[in-house]
Parts: sequence; C-alpha cells; structure tokens
Amino acid sequence: MSTFEHAGQQGATTLRTVRPGSDGEHLVQQRMGTTERADRFYADQVLDRLNSRMREFVNRQEMFFLATADRNGSCDNTFRAGPPGFLHVLDDATLAYPEYRGNGVHASLGNIEENPQVGILMVDFLRDRIGLHVNGTARSVADDEMRRAHPWLPADEVPGRRALVWVVITVEEAYIHCAKHIPHLQKVPARGHGRPWGTDDFKRKGGDFFGAASEAPERGPFLPPPRPDADAATWRAEAERVLARAERHVLGEGDGTGTGAGAGTGAGTGVESATGAPPFSGWFSRSASV
Repeated sequence: MSTFEHAGQQGATTLRTVRPGSDGEHLVQQRMGTTERADRFYADQVLDRLNSRMREFVNRQEMFFLATADRNGSCDNTFRAGPPGFLHVLDDATLAYPEYRGNGVHASLGNIEENPQVGILMVDFLRDRIGLHVNGTARSVADDEMRRAHPWLPADEVPGRRALVWVVITVEEAYIHCAKHIPHLQKVPARGHGRPWGTDDFKRKGGDFFGAASEAPERGPFLPPPRPDADAATWRAEAERVLARAERHVLGEGDGTGTGAGAGTGAGTGVESATGAPPFSGWFSRSASV
C-alpha cells in the first residue's frame, strides 16, 4: 500500500517523501533494473485520492474485480456488478458499494473482518478500453447506518438486490491500468427481460456449469465445525454422527435402515464401495485424542 507523507510546501506543490508501493515491489525493481521507470510511473500516475476524471470513470462502471485476503494472507478474488454507479463515490477519498445475500458464503466480507486491505480493479472494455486500480482499506457498514449518513443512496426493491451491508473503502492508491492488452468488447443486445437480478432460480444463476455439485456425493459431507458454545465431547459426537451417515451412503446402506447393498458390514470395517474406493472416513482419525 502506498504511504504519502506531506513534508511541507514548495510553492503550491505538496512534497511526497515516501515512495508508493510495497517493499517487495521495490526490491524486485532493483533486481530487474526498473527502479527509474517505476519512479516515473509513481510520480506521474499514482495518486492518494480520486481526481475528477477518476470519479467520473467510477460513476459509470457496471462491474469491478475485488481482491481481499484473510489475516494469514490467503487470497480471494471476486467480481461485482450492478447498474452504472453501483460503486458510489462518496468523496474523493471514499468509495462504497452494497453487498447482497449472494450464496451466503460472504468470503470477501469475512476477509475484510480479518484484514481490511483491499484492491479494486475496474476495466472499461466497451468505450475507453482502460482500467483503474484503487487500493485501500475497507470496513462493513449496516444498511440503515449507511442510509442515515447518505440518504441519497438508491434503494432496490428486488429481494436479491437489497443491500445487507455496505463496504466503505478509504482510498490509499489510485492509478491507471494501461490499455495495450485490454480487449475491446461490445454489449450483446438484451434478450427478454434482461439480467435476472436477485433470482434464486438455480438454472438462471448458472446451474451446475462446472459439474461440482454432481460430484458432491463422492466428496462426502463437511464435518461440522466446532461451536464456541460446545465442548469437545459434544463436537466429537456430532462429527461421528456425520461420518457414520457418510459411510452408510458410500456402502450403499441408504438412510441406515439396513436395506442397502452394504447392509451388515458395519462402519470402519474397510469394506470397499462399488467403485472400488474405501469408505469415506472423514478428515481425522477416530483414535485421535480430543
């Protein structure tokens, strides 16, 4: 992240005494011999706020890519889209966008809870064929609190497009993404009623396009996570119950009535399923201490 220190005034020019960018990129620049070229880019293009052209650019974007990481550095990159201006410019140093219910995972919000550093990339594929990076820190704000502070924010009545919370981003870096490798695309004419914003229809959301759901039975269920209010014995009992159900499924015993293909074999006997694979036994040893 960029750090801008105001060391004083020289006429009307604010002096910057700390180079933008991370220590890592500075080391790589030295190794690759690009420090001078990088310094020109920093001086010419990297701002600590959004200028008027950047604000205008943000106000007409319909999508952006969002990068987050948790406290351990595990990364997530996702896509956000909406009507032009859904990424709102609150002022020259603050952006905000609504978070909807989605699939209920909330990976980005979860990462922001642990690590507020975020990176946004907006790319205009349609008109200017240019991109804008915005890096900064983010926090989540409740919808009612956000609307009290900014009553002009639009409200969508579609259930799936009602904001659960807002993500407010304080800008630390803003800079251009050059056009030379950005393809020039054209919008396809709208069909029917356009995009099914907020739909819960499985097929209209993309269905099982990559076949992951159809393979779910082969992977077995997730073990229940330990609850803060549950002791180790309670958690282990629940985990054992889930494992037993999974083993019955792999052995063909169905719901445990004893009528399946593997009836009578018992759990944990090493009997292979019809596919030749050993029964699913989960991700821990039953003999492990709790």
